[in-house]
Amino acid sequence: MKFPEPLLEGRLIRRYKRFLADVRLPDGSEVTAHCPNTGSMLGCQPDNARVWLSHSDNPKRKLPYTWELVETSPGVLACINTARPNTQARHAIESGVVPGLEGYARCRSEVRYGSEKSRIDLLLSGHDKEPDAWVEVKNVTLAEGGEGYFPDAVTERGQKHLRELMAQVRNGDRAVLFFVVNHTGIEQVRPADHIDARYGQLLREACEAGVEVVAYRAALAAEDGNPTGRLELVEELPVSLEP
Repeated sequence: MKFPEPLLEGRLIRRYKRFLADVRLPDGSEVTAHCPNTGSMLGCQPDNARVWLSHSDNPKRKLPYTWELVETSPGVLACINTARPNTQARHAIESGVVPGLEGYARCRSEVRYGSEKSRIDLLLSGHDKEPDAWVEVKNVTLAEGGEGYFPDAVTERGQKHLRELMAQVRNGDRAVLFFVVNHTGIEQVRPADHIDARYGQLLREACEAGVEVVAYRAALAAEDGNPTGRLELVEELPVSLEP
């Protein structure tokens, strides 16, 4: 699983209005790129950071460039495009990379469910022995000293998703919280209690209720820290629920 074409390197000038980022290209010109991330992007927008953009030839797009990667510190990359994790998780599951989630005949996206009118990222069904699995995918890019934290801002939506997952377990199905770690400097994932204490509390309650939690890190970079173009999930990481 790779980006569809080579990425274009530049330098971040600024991110603004959440969805816009000005980038200076190697020839000195400046472009405005789409920033596909509604979160705070805490730690993922250093001044003058190296960034990488994808390009679209679609004439209907107002902005042909999309911000994909950022170098958060020397040799460390993060993928900030939150449209990528669902595809990454689905590819890993369908490729048999995730033990315990193989053997399902069907995988559907954005299925409506729950009393709080949610949409599940992935619904796995058609297993010979296992009940349906409701998989909620989260992108992890906040890193502090090798620890990865989620969320990077208070998220009432994320809290709702945890409640919905617990309800699916009570209904007799499986429920999975899938952390896609799109940051090469993260070695372990934890709830960000210092940012959203309620989310951390609900995550622990969800685990006690039977919600399964997994975390897998994407390839993203070679040993020299440059992008490989690879988005596939290649390594399982531990998840710690300790306060």
